[in-house]
Amino acid sequence: MTNARNDDARNARMKKSLFLAAVFGLVAGLALYFSGQEGASRLVWTITVLPVLVALCVDILRSLLRGEVGLDIVAALSMSAALGFGETLAAAVVAVMYTGGNVLESFAEGRARRDMHALLSRVPRMAYRYEAGALMDVPLDEVAPSDRLLIRQGDVVPVDGTVASKTAYLDSSALTGESLPVRLARGAEVMSGATNAGEPFDLIAARRASESTYAGIVRLVEQAQHSKAPMARLADRWSLGFLAVTVVIALAAWGLTGDPIRAVAVLVVATPCPLILAVPVALVAGLSRAARFGVLIKGGGPLEAMARIHTLILDKTGTLTDGRPQIVSIHRSGDASEEDILRYAASLDQASKHPVAQAIVAAAKARGLALSVPSEVTEVAGAGVEGTVDGRKIVVGGNDLVARRTAQAAEDMPVLEAGALLVAVAIDGRLAGHLVMADPLRLGTASMLAGLREQGIARILLATGDRAAVADHVTEGLDMDGVRAGLTPDQKVLLVLSERQNGPVMMVGDGVNDAPALAAATVGVAMGARGAAASAEAADVVLLVDRVDRLGPGIEIARRSRHIAMESVVVGIGLSVAGMIAAGFGYLTPVQGAVLQEVIDVAVILNALRALRIVPKDGLSPQPSTD
Repeated sequence: MTNARNDDARNARMKKSLFLAAVFGLVAGLALYFSGQEGASRLVWTITVLPVLVALCVDILRSLLRGEVGLDIVAALSMSAALGFGETLAAAVVAVMYTGGNVLESFAEGRARRDMHALLSRVPRMAYRYEAGALMDVPLDEVAPSDRLLIRQGDVVPVDGTVASKTAYLDSSALTGESLPVRLARGAEVMSGATNAGEPFDLIAARRASESTYAGIVRLVEQAQHSKAPMARLADRWSLGFLAVTVVIALAAWGLTGDPIRAVAVLVVATPCPLILAVPVALVAGLSRAARFGVLIKGGGPLEAMARIHTLILDKTGTLTDGRPQIVSIHRSGDASEEDILRYAASLDQASKHPVAQAIVAAAKARGLALSVPSEVTEVAGAGVEGTVDGRKIVVGGNDLVARRTAQAAEDMPVLEAGALLVAVAIDGRLAGHLVMADPLRLGTASMLAGLREQGIARILLATGDRAAVADHVTEGLDMDGVRAGLTPDQKVLLVLSERQNGPVMMVGDGVNDAPALAAATVGVAMGARGAAASAEAADVVLLVDRVDRLGPGIEIARRSRHIAMESVVVGIGLSVAGMIAAGFGYLTPVQGAVLQEVIDVAVILNALRALRIVPKDGLSPQPSTD
């Protein structure tokens, strides 16, 4: 990545040097011309045009060796023809306009990539690790799982891990677009790349830096910066047609009038063409803008594909639903209050890493309950936990385990909806009650689906490995075209391939089992905040914030960016062709044609940069600028 940046910097410096030399030559030649030294002015213009022409010919040769043919050939032809027919002033103007266009293009792309560069510049290089009671400054690659790290105020979290201090106050805006920092308690998961906005805290590393979230994001950004969209490749093919039209008009103007200067004017008007400028600038600007809303798109190709999506397939758990069980209600079976039932259960479950146990602990903390430290804890795998809390014997788990420990059958059991989970709680050998838990539908799902319909999504399907009853219950009242339940990973892939026959398909998922389907889809979208690394690697798009409603802004930005690119191309080429025809009829001199074409190019690039100001209609806010 560093070498690529150095190459970009060298190319930028070269473009600026050629531009400054061309401007100096043009101005010096004009000064000599108006002082009566016409011969000297022609010599100065010729000398300053030649380096630009040589550099251009070298670039053309390199492109041809790569099998690429672009409109730079027209620029070379126009400068060569102008010099050959004595139109040295026109050649100097073309040189200035061409090199100026290159500088403007570099500025535009740099402006569009700025947010991504800001993301990459935050990559930490070192970490502070506890070793034998002391703090050691170690290279990031040496951090291993289970290492205890100190995250100082203002530091970027170097690896994924869990909070080992009482609290941590983290700012994830650079990754997720969430503008407000969040406070995390001991044991909470932390995503690498977040910034410590509070007091220093300890972190237990969960994985190596190369396997952590931030490293994966950096890899995706690098891929995005070096990708080439199908539209950009299509623009290259169109450039051949435009080149042919340019040559035909130039030869016709020369042949029909016998005036070679008209052919020179035609070539000058066609240099350079908006076709090769508008598309990459607009698409890179779209990538940058989407990243500001927590939608990381791996390149111009996926961004363009997002603009044409016909069918959306959603996974259920962790995508359409939150993916973490939550307490829906507490059902009492004895004298204990609901608060006591939850407090005792959560206090004991602090000793368990089971997702249900952690959900119970989180629910108790959310209600402000003071939890006690459990003792004599025994965990029965797959069944529950038992131990002592505040001197009382507590059992938390399935009905079977609690019934065996209490010799008491559950009576007046709560009625469960499809997909709900029942956790029994016993206190001192007697059944105290049940916690009814479920994986809830994400808030705003219905409005999100309605917004996607407005974006032009024709079909929306649910694909899940869960039971049909659960899937039907979750999607009740939602605007779905179909529900496919009980699917294996292979069957999800078949569903994606089947739907692709009707048009481009977007698949959204978060688990390892979703990775094959994400890879098979036209555009695969991974829930990157909590999703599996496998799904993020297989996906074309990663949602950095744990909110599926970011799909809407991502698709809208993709569609509007593509529209801006096409708009720039059509208008720019239309104006260029009109200018060539005018030059062919003798209404434009070569110098006037060069100035006109540069005006067209500047307008096209500025129009393409409008993609940086796209504001989705759903009201979500981007992350604050890092400038």
